[in-house]
Amino acid sequence: MLMEPVEGGARTQLLNADGSAAEVSGNGVRCAAAWLAHERRLTPGGRLVVETVAGPKRLELLESTDLTFTFRAEMGPPTDLRQEVIDVDGMPVRCVVLRVGNPQCVVLGPLTRERLDGLASRLAVHPYFPEGTNVELATVEAPGRVRILIWERGVGPTEASGTGACASAVAAAFAGGADRTVEVIAPGGSQLVEWTDQTILLTGWAAIVGRCEWWGAESATRYPGGTR
Repeated sequence: MLMEPVEGGARTQLLNADGSAAEVSGNGVRCAAAWLAHERRLTPGGRLVVETVAGPKRLELLESTDLTFTFRAEMGPPTDLRQEVIDVDGMPVRCVVLRVGNPQCVVLGPLTRERLDGLASRLAVHPYFPEGTNVELATVEAPGRVRILIWERGVGPTEASGTGACASAVAAAFAGGADRTVEVIAPGGSQLVEWTDQTILLTGWAAIVGRCEWWGAESATRYPGGTR
């Protein structure tokens, strides 16, 4: 993620691991906001706007320590929400398809690594999705709790996804009997998702773990025998 700080927030550009462009990352938006909050000494109640290809995302800082920041982000309403049966290698698979700023496909059912590597990986590049899609396997453990595994477009298996958590929560409420406010648990941790009439609210934390400086061509220092 490339981030340009501006008054009130930042503009961002996001690339997947394979170099393809992505519209938005829920976790990435929160990471950008955490960096801004750290640099600008934002206090709880403070607000930021992070611009993405999928539109502006408004965040409120709920609490913070020296290096950890918890935000509630307005991720926008889901769109194109529907159920589809998609043929995957001759097997009909019932999916919940939607967009939460980026394309998402959620399959409700058992969570296994075999289904992630097999079914989810095939859905991510299925002809039904000309742009490709993020895929979540999701199971409703209780009305207020959903557990997921994630195959991210252009990346593969990932430990957590903010937009994937949002999509899974909406799918679980739409077709799985879950409440519209749920804890979504991924291998990398849990986030709170609230699906309101106006938007999806995503709450989670981000921590500053380091600061790096890249010496580009303009700022490189020349040493004997080369440039460092």
